[in-house]
Amino acid sequence: MPRYHKLGKIPHKRHTVFRKKDGSIHHEELFGTIGFDGMSSLLYHLHRPTQVKSIKPAYSVEPEIAVEKNLKAYLMKGFDIPKVSDHLESRISLMLNNDLNISLSSPTNLEEDYFYKNTDGDEVIFVHKGSGILRSFVGNLKFFPGDYLVIPRGMIYSLKFEEGDNRLFIVESYTPVYTPKRYRNYFGQMLENSPYCERDIRVPEELETHDELGEFVIKIKKEHMIHEYTYTSHPFDVVGFDGYNYPYAFSIHDFEPITGRIHQPPPVHQTFETSRFVICSFCPRMYDYHPESIPAPYNHSNIDSDEVLYYVAGDFMSRNHVDQGFISLHPAGIPHGPHPGAAERSIGKKQTDELAVVVDTFAPLKLTKAAIELSDGKYHKSWI
Repeated sequence: MPRYHKLGKIPHKRHTVFRKKDGSIHHEELFGTIGFDGMSSLLYHLHRPTQVKSIKPAYSVEPEIAVEKNLKAYLMKGFDIPKVSDHLESRISLMLNNDLNISLSSPTNLEEDYFYKNTDGDEVIFVHKGSGILRSFVGNLKFFPGDYLVIPRGMIYSLKFEEGDNRLFIVESYTPVYTPKRYRNYFGQMLENSPYCERDIRVPEELETHDELGEFVIKIKKEHMIHEYTYTSHPFDVVGFDGYNYPYAFSIHDFEPITGRIHQPPPVHQTFETSRFVICSFCPRMYDYHPESIPAPYNHSNIDSDEVLYYVAGDFMSRNHVDQGFISLHPAGIPHGPHPGAAERSIGKKQTDELAVVVDTFAPLKLTKAAIELSDGKYHKSWI
């Protein structure tokens, strides 16, 4: 995260006595990552956050792998996934490796009667359709279509939707998700040449504090297993927090594309980074303005990374016959490029209205059974 944030009431010094009105003390919790070396926040609870009443037997949500070692391009119709009422049950994994898990979700419930915690990884949830509130124990955050919701691992949260027609593209990262280093100066401030800045990042604004005892279910994901814990106090009992570790939102519509006289390479679209993959945003922009430029991307070899594109809206200039919700996979090891006629069509065009989310991985992706079912298996022939 690019900046320090605090909400609610906190003591003047950390790790010191912070009393309630009745004289008892609040319960301090360090919510941190990478041991004590990563981003962290200090939370102050009304009740001990450790009061476990019961644990149900865990169940597996491990994806069923269909293609272990892939060297074939695929195109999947993402909107063909079934709508499922429950938020967690609606998540359908398509591609994964030891670094990340890419899923689609189309939940119809407005909100669940449990809370969720992913202890395996950070989550980047792209909201294609739907709006509502991301509720967490460090505050609430409104979200809208086009938002990236970046949720650090271990965050206790729930999604509250306004309506039942929702579509999410979810990237679960097993290494921390950051803003790209090259967009930040030595002090962590976003640079003038960055395609977005701190003003574009929305942080939790409303701290929801519940002083309630009873039975509160938190479904916790760890190593592709869901563990259902029941606690005796409401998880949203935080009266205040400060630090750098909290969820935030960034709208793809606030990404300012970097353009040039000739075609710019994909890194100019980078939005987030990890040590094992990057996330980019292809947004509406002016085309290259050299008089002889070819705006469509040139053929390039994916030698080091698999490329996943999630098509959001607009006419994607390098592809034929793609629509909203389609997902393409161009695997490492073979070249890919514009479809026949796309380069020629782009010559002389002044701008594009395309909108897409891109994930470039540094290790090969495995495909699940669900991914194969969403594809007709013929996309690799579409350049003939």
